[in-house]
Amino acid sequence: QVQLVESGGGLVQAGGSLRLSCVASGRTFSNYAMGWFRQAPGKEREFVAAIDWSGGSTYYADSVKGRFTITRDNGKNTVYLQMNSLKTEDTADYYCAAGRNAFYLRAKAVEIWGKGTLLTVTS
Repeated sequence: QVQLVESGGGLVQAGGSLRLSCVASGRTFSNYAMGWFRQAPGKEREFVAAIDWSGGSTYYADSVKGRFTITRDNGKNTVYLQMNSLKTEDTADYYCAAGRNAFYLRAKAVEIWGKGTLLTVTS
């Protein structure tokens, strides 16, 4: 069973950049599509980005398209979320997720969740 641990959250000013990392334990990381979700206070958890097992296909929520980039390094069992041009509305807990299909991750077809890392964007 794969376990996911996120890191890289913190406090950043609007317009700034930050990179989140998610390290997966276990030897089957490359079998999974990976994604990032976020949940702001009082709101439902929402899809942010997903990447297939090879890194060849990526998907993004409209709200982050052009600002966020998801990548993965199967040799390091790690998936990244590079976040640029951050806005205050990006403030949320960010969760790493693993599933069988990147396309269906968008619909929360998640098998494994991480515990989250908090991003706070100040004005």
